[in-house]
Amino acid sequence: MPSNVSHKLPPGNRRSATRPALLLDWYDRHRRRLPWRALAGERPDPYRVWLSEIMLQQTGVKTVGPYFLKFLARWPDVAALGRASLDDVLRMWAGLGYYSRARNLHACAVAVLRDHGGIFPDTEEGLRALPGIGPYTASAIAAIAFDRRTMPVDGNIERVVSRLFAVEEELPQAKPRIQELAATLLAEARAGDEKSRAGDGKSRAGDSAQALMDLGATICTPKKPACALCPLDGDCAARARGDPETFPRKAPKKSGPLRRGAAFVVRRGDELLVRSRPEKGLLGGMTEVPGSDWLAGQEDKAALKQAPHISGVARWHRKAGVVTHVFTHFTLELVIYTAKVPARTRAPRGMRWVPIATLADEALPNVMRKAIAHGLGE
Repeated sequence: MPSNVSHKLPPGNRRSATRPALLLDWYDRHRRRLPWRALAGERPDPYRVWLSEIMLQQTGVKTVGPYFLKFLARWPDVAALGRASLDDVLRMWAGLGYYSRARNLHACAVAVLRDHGGIFPDTEEGLRALPGIGPYTASAIAAIAFDRRTMPVDGNIERVVSRLFAVEEELPQAKPRIQELAATLLAEARAGDEKSRAGDGKSRAGDSAQALMDLGATICTPKKPACALCPLDGDCAARARGDPETFPRKAPKKSGPLRRGAAFVVRRGDELLVRSRPEKGLLGGMTEVPGSDWLAGQEDKAALKQAPHISGVARWHRKAGVVTHVFTHFTLELVIYTAKVPARTRAPRGMRWVPIATLADEALPNVMRKAIAHGLGE
């Protein structure tokens, strides 16, 4: 935790210093040590920056850390990842959620290897032409990996900027205005500045972006921001008003619709019946136990009629309770049915038996891990 005095400048200097300079002064003292972040004075590795940015989409730093290190150990560069199979990537990604990211990650690595000789494009335009890289991710990679003068705006930066300037407009309508204001916080390094990368006088765009990200993650937090420790506390409109926690302004959140379905957990001794989901669509290519469609208002009887036809299953046992899982756009409730079959029972077409002991090696999404745990529980 940064001290409450170490970032402070003398009053005269503080009044004359620019916001970007104050941010960089604070960042140089208090930057977070992250496995994908280059140390001060080092050139960032575009592969690490890209991999971390894809993983960090809608996922927290603490969750991403172990996955990032696991991927890096298995595939140390984009060429190695581009030569991997999609199945291997999905298995390694299992549990991290939002699985379209894993498919896009693999497709992007293949494209960088095939079309760019294993070297990432160094411009926003070139990066955006790659699979799975949208405007924000292209901006983040361009700034952090290549020091391009652009400001990516993630949730942390959005919060800092909306408070600093007291942006009254609600999200998401406020995003263009916040983007415009965030760009004013980009630093412009002087030629020969020892803190600019390689002393070439380039802007410290990547450091400016990461300074704002760190400020939002450690100081300008959603609840109980530590304003007294902030390098911009004397220049923050929301701080002056006394209501920083009310920013950014947000429209009331709408709850997603409820969908219902059934999952069928079938054991053959120490094996479990599974199948792979279609390549396209939600959880594409992932492993699952057989199940019904997920539909709004679906009755249990209708879901049960979609059970797989398996020799030896005379009746299904319904487990008490339901498994609930929240996706981005809807909430799912699954009723779990179980059955046990004889040792020589063949798997239905498109399905397979896998040892329960090796389920950790399967590309199981979290919702399926929940369903299996519920179905196998006593």
